[in-house]
Amino acid sequence: MEKMIIDTLGQLLTFLQIPFTAIEVKQEGDIQRVNVTCPEPSRLIGWHGETLNAVQHLLKSVIRSMTKSERAPFLVVDVDGYRLMQEDKVRKIAEAKADFVRRTGARVTLSPMSPYFRRIVHMHVSNTPALSDLATESIGEGDYRQIVIRLKDESVARSTETSEELSPVMASDGLENLDI
Repeated sequence: MEKMIIDTLGQLLTFLQIPFTAIEVKQEGDIQRVNVTCPEPSRLIGWHGETLNAVQHLLKSVIRSMTKSERAPFLVVDVDGYRLMQEDKVRKIAEAKADFVRRTGARVTLSPMSPYFRRIVHMHVSNTPALSDLATESIGEGDYRQIVIRLKDESVARSTETSEELSPVMASDGLENLDI
């Protein structure tokens, strides 16, 4: 499958006239991370990652079709560590919100984000021992789906007033420019 991914992405980038020097595929758990080395990364990233998202979507669709799979493979296309920086940003924001949840006992709702970034938050909270006292859940529909971070044991909330869910302030949690 690795060769198929490299060949297919190479053909896509050539067709789109986006120059690249190398494509590397690494398996990370259930994710295949596809790293592209390219002299003009901004051309592949596009405005807020729109081009990168489109290329990733096309690659998944073509690979799914070629392999006759029921589901698209879990691929993440990255260039110049762009996606990794965004993933780290989401984890740091989740940790900052987790600290607030612990201090106040209140639930916190993060800004709407893509399924990919919601998954990053869910996995980070559930797999980080220092966050084991917290739980996450997704609420909402479609483009407005959000994550709520709360204490697992909500009986330790300081008062009924502070245990109500706090809505995000859209421009201040740092999630408004995520690109997946």
